[in-house]
Amino acid sequence: MARAPLLQLSDIALTFGGDPVFDGLDLVVQPGDRLALVGRNGSGKSTLMKVMAGLVEPDRGGRVVPPGVSVGYMEQHPEMAGFATLGDFAASGLAPGEEYRVEMAAEGLKFDPATTVTAASGGERRRAALAKLMAEAPGLMLLDEPTNHLDIDAIGWLEAQLAETRTAFILISHDRAFLRAVTRGVLWIDRGAVRRREKGFDGFETWRDTVWAEEDAARHKLDRKIKSEGRWAVEGISARRKRNQGRVRALQELRAERAAQIRRQGTAGMALEAGEKSGRRVIEARDISKAYDGKLILRPFSLRVLRGDRVAFVGANGVGKTTLLKMLTGELEPDSGAVTLGTNLEMAVFDQNRSTLDPDATLWDSLAGDREIGVSGKADQVMVRGAPKHVVGYLKEFLFSEAQARAPVRSLSGGEKARLILAKIMAKPSNLLVLDEPTNDLDIETLDLLQEILGDYPGTVLLVSHDRDFIDRVATTTVAMEGDGRAVAYAGGWSDYRAQRGEQEPVAETAKKPVKAEKQTSRNNGNGLSFSEKHRLKTLPGEIEKLEAEIAKLGVFLSDPTLFSTAPAKFAKASAALVERQTALARAEEDWLDLEERAGRD
Repeated sequence: MARAPLLQLSDIALTFGGDPVFDGLDLVVQPGDRLALVGRNGSGKSTLMKVMAGLVEPDRGGRVVPPGVSVGYMEQHPEMAGFATLGDFAASGLAPGEEYRVEMAAEGLKFDPATTVTAASGGERRRAALAKLMAEAPGLMLLDEPTNHLDIDAIGWLEAQLAETRTAFILISHDRAFLRAVTRGVLWIDRGAVRRREKGFDGFETWRDTVWAEEDAARHKLDRKIKSEGRWAVEGISARRKRNQGRVRALQELRAERAAQIRRQGTAGMALEAGEKSGRRVIEARDISKAYDGKLILRPFSLRVLRGDRVAFVGANGVGKTTLLKMLTGELEPDSGAVTLGTNLEMAVFDQNRSTLDPDATLWDSLAGDREIGVSGKADQVMVRGAPKHVVGYLKEFLFSEAQARAPVRSLSGGEKARLILAKIMAKPSNLLVLDEPTNDLDIETLDLLQEILGDYPGTVLLVSHDRDFIDRVATTTVAMEGDGRAVAYAGGWSDYRAQRGEQEPVAETAKKPVKAEKQTSRNNGNGLSFSEKHRLKTLPGEIEKLEAEIAKLGVFLSDPTLFSTAPAKFAKASAALVERQTALARAEEDWLDLEERAGRD
């Protein structure tokens, strides 16, 4: 028997004072759906999600959620007024006694529930909003950019949670690796229409390009027909006026059909121009170290960066990636060691905090008023790679409309602010790009273009990012900040780093090996531990400690003698969770004993 949909939208129309965002949109979400909601920046993804959540009322159409189905929404900028701490906010929708759910989510997402709302950063607020949604476990979860401000470990935790949940979810994200890992279907917003594909994100881009190619072919055929009919009308309509009025009307209908077609938004006109060629050695760091208030950030570390290198810096939030980046570029002095910068360096910096943007300034003033790119004496022009260009024309290259030119920066979305910063740094020549979290908020098409530009850029790139796919596509060297002040350089991108750590084996190579060879590899030919087993042995104590803590929390919760009679469903759910974690703990302890014994024989 077919189950009722969790959510149904019918004939949705929505306009915000201009062209319609949606018109005649229909959408059904079924139990078990795991959908990626994708589309260009400004296509209406967040707006559609708010319509699904019931937070935005459409101009026309209906929204139906069956009785008993709850819809939870994680927004990009959560409102926390009235709550003292992040934990108070995250637990506000839970029944008494279920606060442990927030603590478990907070551990995976790496934020302290005791942090006051007034002291919390934007990233911490977003993580608390995500923890709230995960703890409430509604029938349908709507997640708007959940991986923004998460480090790679936290993204891995979220992937594991979504892989295990039975809850349906729809999510917006630019992180290809994350989308490939967790989705089973795609909702694609394109010019106000939503297309659905019943396969995960892997393969979406090929499907999208096929749809566009078919659309272009149909448009070209229509254009040729209009041209042919138009020539007939000009050359002979006077002689055939009475007999061919139907054909004239058909031509008018063809022209109306062509005029009604909405042209696709182009890609941003991004380009980089290299400045004067830098010296072959761009950066030489010798035994640099750093500590703050007694906390060790970086142990003695050495790195040589040559012209043309693309160096990615990865690690947990707060581990010191940006600090290391600032030392390597000369903005911050190391406590010990030395950094030598090469000759003829022209540096351009993308700041993750968007501090180069004045929220009260207009987009026009942000460009024309910038001393480095504004044309002296001309308030309407910017110097773009050596040539003057009108501000509005340059803004249009980065997909801003003429109306937005006089709007304040604070009115922009996160993706639009990122494009504005790219417009500023790409206007001037450079030979050293410093990109601190450039991928946050950018749509997939813009990320593709940025990757292509970096591939052709003859200068040097220093990159901080949590986007594993982007790192794989761009980086030639990955510096991993592994905690406790350790930084280690690995050749290649993210996947190469994981493989060298023994945490991942290339699928193609694994698939080629016979079963016997696989067993010999995993046991290191029968002597000692493989790389992956050594890593497992190293991480098991932390896993055991975490399971013990969860078991203790569940034990305290179940110790209430009235729980069974007052809340039997909660008692049953907590009891099942306790058994699950006790089983996992026993398995982890057995694994640790086995690996420890074999390591001792090595």
